Amino acid sequence: MVRVRFAPSPTGYLHLGNARTALFNYVYARHTGGKLVLRIEDTDKERSKKEYEEMLIDDLKWLGIEWDEGPDVGGDYGPYRQSERTDIYNQYLEKLKESGHVYKCYCTPEELEEERKKALAEGRPPRYSGKCRNLSLEEQKKLEEQGIPYVWRFRVPDGETIVFEDLIKGTVEINVNEFGDFVIIRSDGSPVYNFVVVVDDALMKITHVIRGEDHLSNTPKQILIYRALGFQEPKFAHLPIILGEDKSKLSKRHGAVSVRAFRDDGYVSEAMFNGLMLLGWHPKRDSEVISKEEIIQEFDIEDVHNAPAVFDRAKLKWLNGVYIREILDLEDLTRRAIPFFEKFGYKADFEYYKKVMEAIRDSLETLMDIGERARPFFIDNFPYDEDAKSFLEDETGYKVVQLFYEKVKQLDNITKEDFKKITKEIQKELKVKGKGLFMPIRVALTGKTSGVDIATLVEVIGKDRVLHRLERALEYFG
Repeated sequence: MVRVRFAPSPTGYLHLGNARTALFNYVYARHTGGKLVLRIEDTDKERSKKEYEEMLIDDLKWLGIEWDEGPDVGGDYGPYRQSERTDIYNQYLEKLKESGHVYKCYCTPEELEEERKKALAEGRPPRYSGKCRNLSLEEQKKLEEQGIPYVWRFRVPDGETIVFEDLIKGTVEINVNEFGDFVIIRSDGSPVYNFVVVVDDALMKITHVIRGEDHLSNTPKQILIYRALGFQEPKFAHLPIILGEDKSKLSKRHGAVSVRAFRDDGYVSEAMFNGLMLLGWHPKRDSEVISKEEIIQEFDIEDVHNAPAVFDRAKLKWLNGVYIREILDLEDLTRRAIPFFEKFGYKADFEYYKKVMEAIRDSLETLMDIGERARPFFIDNFPYDEDAKSFLEDETGYKVVQLFYEKVKQLDNITKEDFKKITKEIQKELKVKGKGLFMPIRVALTGKTSGVDIATLVEVIGKDRVLHRLERALEYFG
């Protein structure tokens, strides 16, 4: 059975690149009938925070990702937080000590920096020289008596080339001379990523490691640890890097890059799921609008492109608009929209919100657009735009509004059909049509020369509020 994992560090918001990695793991697990494991890599004690973990889990669930094992759901291979697995790491460190695969290194940061500078000046890759590799027990004892701290380094076999088949990159070859002996336990006793990730993946029976290509350079180090501990190596798949529209690596200078920021900006989860899945993969169909279920059915990790993926904000916004306007159920869309109505101070009951959403959804790209688009349905005492005033300062325009007001007063309530009937009557009585007829009414009811369909607006806000706005306009321009 395929077993994959998503293993974020709770040190900040969920980045779009990490979200894409989580989605590809999830979709591949579901496509193959496998399992997805959520593991929290919180060994960075200074930067890891519980609130970040909670936000990560919330954002993953919002995206529509469900995991089979994890810190919140349990499973057979826990604990699923690295901070709770220290005894396990110590056990496997002892195995590496016994087999001679690790040694103590007493070099100071200053010595290591000198080595690095010298290597760069000589045009060599900066790597540890191995000066502590063959220290005798006597030499080690003397250094420890002086209180010199040490780290544990992995003893890398000289000159070996690590070769592995990447499901996306193809055959990858990296010579160990590029990195040399590397640290697996820090001087404070805390384990380093490359060590713990191997122990965790092996013990959690992960069969496929799907992650960003920034981890490609870690892979040979991890393969050496797999071999030293006698673990079976998983299959690796390194996802292409995500670029901004200027073709540089996606970062904060390109604008919002976290899932949370897009949520706050009024993007819906289905559009984010769909849009992020298109970063490095494409469905076989012509349309890029593809549901979660269809993606799961079609997706295969070997179809992921090797070339970098460009994050196109305009395309994501377009996708979001398609989901809002054409795909989401009105009741569901209204429920999701309520926090945005409230954000802009628009208070109403659910049924009124629903009527407004039905009226404005065709003009929305994100739910933040509610701020502007829904205003005519909530604000009765609005200013009149300067370019709009001329339509009511005109004598005929003022008469149109007067007559419209008199006719609405006679109704019990006002519907779209009533609006059409009344405007036809005014057209005949005052011999006006087009802009001369409709623009004065629009300005009186909204203060603007463009926007919402007026027939829809009057039906939703009702007779009393229509009359209030008309009275206000007649007084203002009278």
